[in-house]
Amino acid sequence: MIKKIFIGLAAIIVIFIIVVAVRPADFRVERSATIAAPAIVLFEQVNDHHKFVAWNPFMKLDLNVKTAFSGPDSGVGAMCSWDGNKDVGAGSATIIESKPGELVRERMDWKRPMEGVATVDFTFKPAGDKTIVTWAMYGKNGLMGKLISLFMDCDKMIGPRFEQGLADLGKLTTSTQVAK
Repeated sequence: MIKKIFIGLAAIIVIFIIVVAVRPADFRVERSATIAAPAIVLFEQVNDHHKFVAWNPFMKLDLNVKTAFSGPDSGVGAMCSWDGNKDVGAGSATIIESKPGELVRERMDWKRPMEGVATVDFTFKPAGDKTIVTWAMYGKNGLMGKLISLFMDCDKMIGPRFEQGLADLGKLTTSTQVAK
């Protein structure tokens, strides 16, 4: 009887591992907003980490988060690292591509709560006197990421933060435009 229980448990574990292993490795979270500001103004807020932390919704999860900047102030090579509570974790973002008024691409490296790497793109598309800003994060999950994705929906967790960040970016840039 005990042998049958162990065989049954082993079969369930093997099936579970197979289910996790065949899950898609690719992930993508993306949100867009139309903001009443020129593309270059919005680009400048993203291309400079010193400005980005002012409206970054993830930094607002821990008011005591420690940030450090290295490399150039903006553009390719600019890096921001952070170390905060369990909601913020620790990691770094490095700008790896920068096209004025069009694109800022970053490499995200997380140290905790879970190690990982992803790419983040901010794209800017003029639409009359407004700009469509898209914030996207994408990459590949390893086995642990696939396992976690069974229980946690990355899009539902991160998407609303992207929406809040884009809304805050809009408020910041439109109030700056009015002030000028």
